Amino acid sequence: MIQVNNLSKHFGAQVLFEGVQFQLGKNEKVGLVGRNGAGKTTLFKLITGELTPDSGEIIFPKNYKWGTLKQHLVFTQKNVLLECTQVLNPEEYSDHEAEKILMGLGFSEEDFQKPCESFSGGYQIRINLAKVLLSKPDMLLLDEPTNYLDIVSMRWLKDFLKRFTGEIIIITHDRDFMDEVVTHTMGLHRKMLKKVKGPTYKFYEKILEEEEIYEKTRENLEKKKKDLEAFVERFKAKASKAGQAQSRMKMLSKMDQMDQLDRVKNLGFSFRYKDIEAKQLARFENLSFRYREDTPILFNQVTFDVNKGDCIAIIGKNGKGKSTLLNVIGEFLTPLAGSFYFHPKVQKGFFGQTNISRLQNEATIEEEIRTENGDLSHTEIRSICGAMMFDSDLALKKIKVLSGGEKARVMLGKILARPSNLLLLDEPTNHLDMESIETLTEEIEQFPGASIIVTHSEMMLHRLATKLVVFRKNGAEFFHGTYAEFLEKIGFEDEEDKITLKANSKDGAIDKKKLRIELESLKNEKALKLRRNREEMEKIEAIIVEKEELYKKIELKLNELSMVESSQQNNSHHEAVQNFSHAIGKLQKQMDESFEELEKLSAESGAIEEFYQQKIKQSEDLLC
Repeated sequence: MIQVNNLSKHFGAQVLFEGVQFQLGKNEKVGLVGRNGAGKTTLFKLITGELTPDSGEIIFPKNYKWGTLKQHLVFTQKNVLLECTQVLNPEEYSDHEAEKILMGLGFSEEDFQKPCESFSGGYQIRINLAKVLLSKPDMLLLDEPTNYLDIVSMRWLKDFLKRFTGEIIIITHDRDFMDEVVTHTMGLHRKMLKKVKGPTYKFYEKILEEEEIYEKTRENLEKKKKDLEAFVERFKAKASKAGQAQSRMKMLSKMDQMDQLDRVKNLGFSFRYKDIEAKQLARFENLSFRYREDTPILFNQVTFDVNKGDCIAIIGKNGKGKSTLLNVIGEFLTPLAGSFYFHPKVQKGFFGQTNISRLQNEATIEEEIRTENGDLSHTEIRSICGAMMFDSDLALKKIKVLSGGEKARVMLGKILARPSNLLLLDEPTNHLDMESIETLTEEIEQFPGASIIVTHSEMMLHRLATKLVVFRKNGAEFFHGTYAEFLEKIGFEDEEDKITLKANSKDGAIDKKKLRIELESLKNEKALKLRRNREEMEKIEAIIVEKEELYKKIELKLNELSMVESSQQNNSHHEAVQNFSHAIGKLQKQMDESFEELEKLSAESGAIEEFYQQKIKQSEDLLC
């Protein structure tokens, strides 16, 4: 068990967090959430020893080993495979383990013998990720591991982490990815830390509930203070009431001060929709593209319509041409062949990571956003700046001093300033926290026009995509259907079954020994999860039984009180009836909540049973 006690960290006058404490139990997988700047990465660096806390301690078990994803890129071996296998224990050395993980992260067999330095920065980060996974630590500390992964590699990593036998703390802006991996959610909020069992929504529900209770308590306290102050003011000069007034003044002096909670800022998205009556906004016919004659064609004869209400998602592995297609549609690149039609009243709003380089370094944020729409008033421009978290004087900062994340927010602000009915969005969630991603997703959902979006976020794909352009090995093809329908009917061609463990032998035979270990692991994992659910259900059932017994006793008391003749009833009797009635109501509410929780756990057990039964059958079929 890992223990963190009273951890605090300040940077100058800025307090990141104070009094942080939590425990990490065996095999717990924890998602660390919090708004940008809350201190998530700083907490990681305190755990790894890269930073020293101002106070507090972190206690690890003896000989405990953790692995973390390093962003700095230093390689010592002549090729990718040697770089990765150097972290393996010589007694357990296996090229197969390294190859399996590298292929899961998007490397081909040909890539294994290439120098690490020949790959892009994103793929070099993947090499570091492979080394972390191969080092078999007791705990994984992963800070945004999905940033440089395409959708296929993300799905592979998600499955790997779910099966990892050890502890995990993970930071990711991809809520869907996190929810499928974690057993607990831990969040930095208002400079404090809270840990909750379950996925992210459980954490946010708990925070909301606690803040509502706090605010109601504060309002009641303020009301009580005002009543006491009014009494003191009214009667302090009257001799007959002076004693009571003095008593109330003492009560006032002893009352705690509860400050109103500060409003937590969030990015605000409100696209300026330019009305268009046409059903069809655009049509693209036989689009083809390559950068030079000596380079391969990235996509060939891509054809599709864009209608009002469509959200067309462009998906596939990295480096295949997704952003290039969006740039062709946005008319920033000229296609090799093909044609496109836009309705005369179409107005495009474009967000692309490469467009950040088009920002004017010497312009202020306010000036840059104004270039998108000269009709906006100064107040409207400042409102957009504020929505992108550039309040007051921050809007006067020059582009050249901004970080990459801040520049991305300026690009989003430019889209908000521009009236549009066709949104073209290339990875718009990069640099956004979960809350901002949720807000952006809702705004795209409600946008009356159409949108074409490049994203690896499966949450966004499930919620938004009505049609797809899928990049595969042989180019791009249009799919008329949702993301769920695509997975069911076609799926990703490079995505191997997660349980199939092929040895790296010439005949490609299945390693049955490893498969039996995997099968046993699946059965154990299923049994563990079902046992945990059963234990939780038994606890809740015991609580329900206890409350039902108490309910019967109180109900009996109420019945006895109701038999008392009216002539014998007094204030004490009425107060008792009121107290017992209140207790019964409270108990009933608690029992209803317990039954709801029981139903959820029962449904979860059914889902676990179904999920693992399918996986176990696939594995058993391979052994036959």
